[in-house]
Amino acid sequence: MEREKLLAAIIENAIDGIITIDDRGLIENINPAALELFGYPSRDVLLGKNVSVLMPEPDRSHHDGYLANYERTGRQKIIGIGREVNGQRKDGSIFPFRLGVSEIRFSDRRIYTGFIHDMSRQKEDEIKIRSYTEELEEKIKERTRELLKSINELESAKEHMSALFQKERELNQLKTRFVSMASHEFRTPLSAIQLSASLISKYVEKHDIESVEKHTSKIKNAINNLTTILNDFLSLEKLEAGKVMATPQWFDIFTFAEEIAEEMQLMTKQKQTIVYEHQGTTGKVFLDQNLLKNCIINLISNAIKYSGEDTMIQFKSIVSEHELMLEVKDNGIGIPSTEMKSLFEPFFRAHNTGDIPGTGLGLNIVKRYVGLMDGTCTCDSEQNVGTTFKLNFKF
Repeated sequence: MEREKLLAAIIENAIDGIITIDDRGLIENINPAALELFGYPSRDVLLGKNVSVLMPEPDRSHHDGYLANYERTGRQKIIGIGREVNGQRKDGSIFPFRLGVSEIRFSDRRIYTGFIHDMSRQKEDEIKIRSYTEELEEKIKERTRELLKSINELESAKEHMSALFQKERELNQLKTRFVSMASHEFRTPLSAIQLSASLISKYVEKHDIESVEKHTSKIKNAINNLTTILNDFLSLEKLEAGKVMATPQWFDIFTFAEEIAEEMQLMTKQKQTIVYEHQGTTGKVFLDQNLLKNCIINLISNAIKYSGEDTMIQFKSIVSEHELMLEVKDNGIGIPSTEMKSLFEPFFRAHNTGDIPGTGLGLNIVKRYVGLMDGTCTCDSEQNVGTTFKLNFKF
């Protein structure tokens, strides 16, 4: 009796929907999670009805035929296998879910149990990702044109730079490195895109979907690298031109940081997890949201890039009276102690970064953005152990 009560409690409190039907397709039991998914107030209105009432056409009309065919042939299409299907709520709306069906045989009859996992949120996320990718590809085209224009302008001004003061001479050297870095960093992702695009056309002819998806993923990664490079170059150009100004306003750091963490989770490697934590009785801060977002995204992007799969990235905000501390901690490759002094210099990259793509501009931009908001940026790191960045602001 206790075991029966335990089983009933598990079913009643399960997160996923559970429905039991007899061999005629009539509903014998349905748990609260399933009732909520399908929009029914109580199980009484469903018990004894054919489970097809929860299905849209054509599955509704064909369901009894599916059962009869299985009992006649024993051929499994869903039972013991599972697949994605659509359900119909009480209000007529359709939603996707993952359905797994198990069969239980008794001496005098058999019953079927369906396990329902709602996939609405997952499908919505897939649509958002596709939309974001399309927007990103369009922005890449636009920003590439802007970058090429900037490079041409910088090249034409090269001779004039040698006659300016020391600051202008340093800026000229920076621009020379800019052109060199752009040439090198663009070549690798563009070559990857060109190769993958040519291979995709061959795999499409062979209907090799797995290989097509593999090379499509490579193209998307290359585009992400190009976007990062372009963002760094354009941010640096605006900073050097004195076009970046801090415009602080009051906002809630908890909501702000939580949204960034969710957005960056989509960019993580396999099994990487971003864990966000907030401390403080209030979340209200007075800072420039755009500059702060750029800083946080840059630090988390680095944590993702320089950490391995199946690792955790810790992101923390601490608000006390008129002060904010942000912390991003990873378990990545770390920074050699001998190179820490050059960490925030433009175009600096530690020798242990290897083939990991990057411009060496991100931390320099972060440092300068933090300075525009009268904050401080510090770093603690140990090679092969991990890195922690801390941003402190008073307001």
